[in-house]
Amino acid sequence: MGKLTILLLFALISSSIAGPRFDCLPEPNGNQGACEARGCIWKEDDSGKNAPWCYFKDGVGYKLDSQQGTTYNLRKNNGPSNPWGADSTEIKLTTKTIGSVLNVKIGIDGRYEPPVDFPRETQSSDESLVLSTSSSNDIFSFSVVRQSSNRKLFDTSIGGLIFSDQFIQIATYLPSENMYGWGENTHQSLRHDFTKYLTWAMLARDQPPNSGSLDTMNLYGVHPYYMILEPDGKAHGVLIINSNAQEVTTAPGPSLIYRTIGGNLDMYFFPGPTPEMVTQQYLKFIGKPFLPAYWALGYQLSRYGYKGLNEMKTRIQAVRDAGIPIDIGVADIDYMQRYKDFTTGDDWSGFGDYVKTMHSWGMKLILIFDPAIEATYPSFQRAIAANAKFIEWESQSQVQTSIQNLYPMAKDTKIMLGVVWPDNHVAFPDFLDSTNNTQNWWINEFVTYQSQVAFDGIWIDMNEPSNFGTNQAHPWYFDSDDHPDDAPLFCPTNGSNLWEMPPYKTRAVWRFGDASSEAFLSTNTLCMLAQQDGGKQRFYNVKNLYGLTEAIHTQKALFKATGKRGAVVSRSTYPSAGRYAGHWLGDNTARWEDLRTSVIGAQEFNLFGIPYVGSDVCGFIGTTTEELCLRWQQMGAFHSFFRNHNTIGAPAQDPAVWPSVSAATKQANLFRYQYLPYLFSLHFAASQNGGSVIRPVFFEFPTDAETFNLGYEFMWGPRILVAPVIYQGTTSVNVYLPTDQWYSLFDYKYGSVISPGYTTVPAPTTSRIPVFVRGMSVIPRQTPSTTTTATRQNPFELLIAPCQMGKGLGTLYWDDGETIVNDFNSHDYHQFDFVYNTTTTGGLLTINHSRKSSTISLPTLDIIEIFNYPKAPNFRSFTINGKAVNINVQKSTYSGITKTLYISTVGLIDLTSSDSIVLQWSNAGSSVFDISSAVGPDAGKMKALNTNRYDKLYF
Repeated sequence: MGKLTILLLFALISSSIAGPRFDCLPEPNGNQGACEARGCIWKEDDSGKNAPWCYFKDGVGYKLDSQQGTTYNLRKNNGPSNPWGADSTEIKLTTKTIGSVLNVKIGIDGRYEPPVDFPRETQSSDESLVLSTSSSNDIFSFSVVRQSSNRKLFDTSIGGLIFSDQFIQIATYLPSENMYGWGENTHQSLRHDFTKYLTWAMLARDQPPNSGSLDTMNLYGVHPYYMILEPDGKAHGVLIINSNAQEVTTAPGPSLIYRTIGGNLDMYFFPGPTPEMVTQQYLKFIGKPFLPAYWALGYQLSRYGYKGLNEMKTRIQAVRDAGIPIDIGVADIDYMQRYKDFTTGDDWSGFGDYVKTMHSWGMKLILIFDPAIEATYPSFQRAIAANAKFIEWESQSQVQTSIQNLYPMAKDTKIMLGVVWPDNHVAFPDFLDSTNNTQNWWINEFVTYQSQVAFDGIWIDMNEPSNFGTNQAHPWYFDSDDHPDDAPLFCPTNGSNLWEMPPYKTRAVWRFGDASSEAFLSTNTLCMLAQQDGGKQRFYNVKNLYGLTEAIHTQKALFKATGKRGAVVSRSTYPSAGRYAGHWLGDNTARWEDLRTSVIGAQEFNLFGIPYVGSDVCGFIGTTTEELCLRWQQMGAFHSFFRNHNTIGAPAQDPAVWPSVSAATKQANLFRYQYLPYLFSLHFAASQNGGSVIRPVFFEFPTDAETFNLGYEFMWGPRILVAPVIYQGTTSVNVYLPTDQWYSLFDYKYGSVISPGYTTVPAPTTSRIPVFVRGMSVIPRQTPSTTTTATRQNPFELLIAPCQMGKGLGTLYWDDGETIVNDFNSHDYHQFDFVYNTTTTGGLLTINHSRKSSTISLPTLDIIEIFNYPKAPNFRSFTINGKAVNINVQKSTYSGITKTLYISTVGLIDLTSSDSIVLQWSNAGSSVFDISSAVGPDAGKMKALNTNRYDKLYF
């Protein structure tokens, strides 16, 4: 090998391991002079990787000063200084294990800590993570290492650690480019892109998603959490508990750079090793998701812009007349008296009576409520009388008295008044009030209003919190015919106010609105210097928690007002919000791009622990098209939160508008309602044990590289794969099925085995979208009706899709669908575990009643459908627990062509008749067999599972 070759190889290797550039001038309109004045390097980059042109010199970081056990005392080294504030001279790193979770915390005692109430429980794992440290070249670094593989999961030898009062930075090399999570942003691919530098902002904003182009703006919530799939298929997760404005940059390497402007770096590492185990560990730590009422899994119809109650009635009736299953009517702010919470508008007279009618149909009502309370009406008066607290100015001298003096109830207070939908100025309840006066008043308002309009669920919106026109001399509503010209909120934005004008504003400012120096953290929200809980909390620190804290107490309000579990849906979220509420993916646009990003967004929020999630079906902003709405209805039927919703001024877009959309929606909804027992069981397991409901395909196939960025397909739990139509003019889908046994569950070759790999399947608008069931499955389902109330009375069914060895497993959880779950140990529910086995002599299905309810009645199991059944059965041979049973041979069939066995008999199995029910039969020409005849590599497991619970294995 010649010298030239060696030099070229060395250059290639050196370039491949070069660390990323740490942006030293992220502010807009930077230049070389400003860069070099900061002591940084200016070097243009034409690699196409979007690398910063101004970046830090090497050597940024801390050195090890001393160590006591698991505490490392660090001192600022002699490297470059932070341009956004004085470096903290001394910080400390502490590490501890909480069960299987490794915690690494960097910071200073006494600094702000987010007031979040996580359970911080852990789930055991066979894997363990350890901390490894290094101190060389005046730089201290650490790595989080998976002991079983010795792989570094988090490696800070990349350098760049900065810690100051309002600017904190940490960077790491990553073990893989297969990273998922961080939010809330619009992600156009499920997996993050490490081919170039991308900075994602995280500050809760009233910002609709922009799916039309790559846009890294922050949206409504903040989730500083990610999951990585490692090269060997093992997975881990990382949570950073920080509630300040923050951002993350993904960069080639792969590497990431995390920045925040407050608090500490409090990091938690979850070892997995499977993606679903990571999710379970994460949710056990932050809190497992709430269990929605059964009806909340039904179809919802909504819109912003109903002209009155009569229009809502008309559109709901049109859907019902079309025979489309529907459960929920949703009312946006139109129903209120001039957009004031807990009021009913004149055009909605008789709303309470209509809700009673809806209830008689088996339907439910969800109402929207905003947090902002107008300072003029009885609700605000009751709050003042109850000593409820609102977000306040820091001092009386800051109060905009010209606004405050307009409202006698707010005069001489420090309440910060803003502008939202109501005609007059509004105040924002302080849900961090430690006296609980605010929370009690909030709950009582819902109780009072529920007696007038008997809502069943609650939708909370605008809770970032959003405020119109902050710091704007001419806000948008000055030009609106539907809003008075209320004086806008102005925050003190002089250079000395470091809450409003911190040294580093984060990408949450530079990518929000205009990119000028006049962009503020308070844009579209309240002033950062505002205070909560009597001055104990600064809005600068806790803004990102507002939606979470409102959701906590709104769920309490729902429980007290209705006495049932219902469902709360929140726009703004933070880790653990799933314990209290679901989420919709925001004010999307009626575009194909938004349909596609909603497929990804639902999977991401399942990673975040919020499985009750979905999009505004057919698009919220703009005018949808017939084809787009049809395809969105078909896809949305597989999201847990399933709501058609659009904006004021746009044409109606409920499915009854177009005959083709009506027909497709009816077909999709009937399929959904048929499989609701399975979807509900997935939610039940996620609430009981933690875990996902809608999950990425790689969750089940973590060693199959084709699944790593397969964002436009998704799974219902481990057993059903959905491949929606997401492109205009498309009547087929090129679907990827990982190596396993798969069966078609839609119109094309229904019940037939579909070979794994890539295959193009037809998807005309007149059929179901491509859906597949995985072998080894026993799926509970139910004969569908047009409401969940009616459907729950219909007979149960089982779909059995055996693996190649002819075996299947499944679980059904069933409760009354509405009782509040305080503790699953004492909750009243049924659990049935299904074990199926087929051999050359016949078939056997065992149903173990592993959890019983003495109060919840059950329909009978009347229908069993079995795919890939090898031979015709002897319908005269069926027995239940040894006793002969008469099968209805007129309704029961076997096809030797499709190899589908369909057993249908009214009252076939009374599920409560025995703790263990054994249905068995022989094939034509064979004798009846018992379980001891099971053969094959899974025979032992099958026999054991007939007597043991296996819900964790299945889900």
